[in-house]
Amino acid sequence: MQNLEQKKQVVADIKERLSKAQSVVVMEYRGLNVSEITELRAQLRVAGVEMKVLKNTLVKLAADEYGVVGLEQYLEGPTAWAFGIQDPVSAPKILMEFTKAHQKLVIKGGILEKKVIDSEGVKALAKLPSQEVLLAQILAGMQAPLTGMANVLQGPIRKFVYALEALRKEKEQA
Repeated sequence: MQNLEQKKQVVADIKERLSKAQSVVVMEYRGLNVSEITELRAQLRVAGVEMKVLKNTLVKLAADEYGVVGLEQYLEGPTAWAFGIQDPVSAPKILMEFTKAHQKLVIKGGILEKKVIDSEGVKALAKLPSQEVLLAQILAGMQAPLTGMANVLQGPIRKFVYALEALRKEKEQA
């Protein structure tokens, strides 16, 4: 009975991770050595991504409870899961970059907003700009009209100052 309770607890933990994650990447890590996996985990941790090796049957149960459909095709062989908690693109970006140097890491697919995506979907996510870049772009877009408006409003004041300066010079000469 205790074993069943432990499994229920693990399923609940996986379900909670799925609910907190903005994106999840499913990968096969077969062929990577311990130092490579440690390096990958460290890179992911810095970006706020949790990497876990989980039993496929327990993930299937948790995904079904959470409402994710179509994950079965990725639940074969040794699978690791990267849960992107802070933003949806950090996990795919790091993993796609890591696969360039370590071809043994295979991206199988992922989950985005309770929808299963294939490896091409994960690659597309990796190509998106990070949250910081998007925020900077939005800020620049908001700032541009304000800068233009400030320049327009300064125009009449500038002309008035030029007119006063010309009047002062004229009075000086007279």
